[in-house]
Amino acid sequence: MDYSDRLRDHGLRVTRQRLAVLAALEDRPHSSADIVVAEVRRDLPDVSIQSVYNVLNDLTARGLLRRFSPPHSPALYETRVDDNHHHAVCTSCGRVEDVECAVGHAPCLTPSDDHGMAIQIADVLYQGVCEDCRSGAAGIAAAPVLPQGTPPK
Repeated sequence: MDYSDRLRDHGLRVTRQRLAVLAALEDRPHSSADIVVAEVRRDLPDVSIQSVYNVLNDLTARGLLRRFSPPHSPALYETRVDDNHHHAVCTSCGRVEDVECAVGHAPCLTPSDDHGMAIQIADVLYQGVCEDCRSGAAGIAAAPVLPQGTPPK
């Protein structure tokens, strides 16, 4: 995807750091800032951690990135921003998958009290154990649970 036009459309200058962050998240959605730093440094070895954090914050504030915080995990970032999708998180390995918007009868999507707010988005987080972890349960049981985006040691 060509992000240069999207950056300009959002009133941002096109910089190598911004393009590298967007490319990293296009390749590895649902990544933590630390993973993004590692990915960006493959192309831009001298980029500072602070610069990547600044880009993540700027792009999130301008609506080019979505930031979400699963339980027991650092904040994760993705480039999929133009819809109201949700996430499923494996509570064993931390794998995150996109889930299309809940359909059908979903009483939790209509709050019992909106407190005067015009509700625009309901953020649903599904938690469970992925098929890989279930099928390899014996080996996974002894392994520590790593938050998504944390490289194994």
